[in-house]
This record gives sequence, C-alpha cells and structure tokens, in this order.
Amino acid sequence: MHMTRASCAAIIVLLASTAASLSQSWPSRPISVVSVFSAGNATDTVARIVLDQVSKDIGQPFVIENRPGGGGTVGVAAVAKAEPDGYTMLLHASTFSSQVVMHKNLSYDSLNDFTPIVPFGIQPLVLVVGTSKGFRTAGDLIAAAKAAPGSLNFASAGVGATSHLAGLRFIRAAKIDVQHIPFRGPSEAFTEVMAGRIDFFFLPLAPAIGLVKEGKIVALAVSSTKRAPTLPDIPTVVEIGYPGAAYQFWAGLFAPAKTSRAIIDKLHAATMRALTLPAVNSRLSQMGVEPLTMSVEQFGEFFREDMTATVRLAKEAGIGPAN
Repeated sequence: MHMTRASCAAIIVLLASTAASLSQSWPSRPISVVSVFSAGNATDTVARIVLDQVSKDIGQPFVIENRPGGGGTVGVAAVAKAEPDGYTMLLHASTFSSQVVMHKNLSYDSLNDFTPIVPFGIQPLVLVVGTSKGFRTAGDLIAAAKAAPGSLNFASAGVGATSHLAGLRFIRAAKIDVQHIPFRGPSEAFTEVMAGRIDFFFLPLAPAIGLVKEGKIVALAVSSTKRAPTLPDIPTVVEIGYPGAAYQFWAGLFAPAKTSRAIIDKLHAATMRALTLPAVNSRLSQMGVEPLTMSVEQFGEFFREDMTATVRLAKEAGIGPAN
C-alpha cells in the first residue's frame, strides 16, 4: 500500500501522542521490583532508600519481591517473561554480568531481554586481612605471596561472585599465585578471614567500614580509582601500583525489553531527582555508595562494557558454567 507523506506524518503524530498519554497515565498502580538479593542485603537496602523517594515523586509505591534463588537467575527469568507494561522491574548489580559465564542454559538473554534504566550507584570493595596475619600494607601481602607461591589463599562468596571477580583482578594485576577458596556466601567467607584461616578477602565497603574502624580487621586497599570518603586513610589499588585491579560494585534497575521508552524516561528522571536529594545522598554515603549520574544510553553502554570485561576475565581465569 502506497502511503502519502501526510499519512506518514499522521502516524508519527499518533505514536507520539500515544507515548505521551502512556507516560502521563503511568503508573496507576504499585510497581513490582524483583530483587535477586535477600532482604536486608546491602544492595537491597540501597534500592529501598532510593525507590522510597522515587515513589513519592511518581505517586505509586514500589513493592520489592526478593527472589535470590539460583544465583539470581530465577528472579531474572521471571522479569524476562513479564509483560513490558512498566509494572515489573528488575533490581540487579555487577553479578548480572557474570551470570552469562556461570550458567550455560539460561532461559533469557541478559543483553537483549532487558532495558537498563538507571544505576543507583557504585561502591568499591575493600581488600581486608585478619589482624593476626601481620600484614599492614598490600605490599606486605604481595611480598609474602611471591616469597611462597601457592601458599596463600583468598576467599570469595562463591565462584563468579563480586568478591571472586575482585580477587581475580587483584592477583592477576599483582602477578601472584594464590589459592581460591569459595564459600556459600559472604558471611562464611568473612568468618574464616576473621579467624585467620583465610589470608585475604575483598569485602564490600558498607560492611567493612565499621569493622575496620573498630580494629577487627585490617584494610589494605580499596578497589576503586579514588579513595573512599568513609575510609580516607586507605589507599586505592591504583595508588599502590595496580590499576588493573580496579573494580567497583554497581547496582541498578532494569525493565523487560520492549517496555515503553516513555515509561523508561519517566522512571529514569524520577530516580535522577531522588539521587540529588541531600537526605538520600547522606544515607547512601553512610553505606559507602557513590551515586552514578548516567543517561539511559550511558547506563546501557556501561552494562555492555562491564559484561564484556567480565566474560573476558572469566575466560582468562578458566571459570566455567555451573550448569
């Protein structure tokens, strides 16, 4: 069928009008946010702080549903199958990038089945050791590892976990040979570090702050490119000479693919406004989280680049699928 310029223009106007109408009417009911983290987890808490403010802005509450099963894949699969109507979102983080290498039979495509909407923030991990180890600097740890290759070990919260990826970047940058000891979660790993049975561990900044200040563990470096305001005396991995070890944990919000761009833009704008509020910033800062200011397109590119880097690291380290 031949269409005139007038017909094409009319269709464009109609589509724009429909998008504008959808943006104005959304949301008309509570929004479900599927979190791949357990309730009370630091990332879950960050999301609640931000989304509580966003809900005041858009006039509807967010209902967070915690579905941490299958290493987070259960919750992700549920969102991938959800209607792209703006009422089901996904809360995920850096581990989203590692799922593709940890699971070979995923029912979803991490890059194509989701639209990255907005990041909440980033925080570094902290290279920590037990007080009984006697290490006072990262240089001490590295020297000990090089003096006896294969004799030291590091813990992680599981193969492919953020603590594992941070540890891999560090040992490859420092060119040291150490053993990896994976645990079922961060609590078990950290307990072993405290007891002195594990030599080092990359602990997220939020739980590390109080323990370091109380002298219960020793912090040797932070995995960011600039110092953490909450631990200003601890050098970065860049400062100690290992820029290749830089790695930061991020968290953000995703929607099913094909969700209206009008809805995406409205939610992105409301979240950006929330992240600029002093009250929100103050609470995030106490947790060691630095808000990220990115457009929808920038966050999408950030996510793709992070996944590419993680896949490359996993292949180089010989990390294989779990199923």
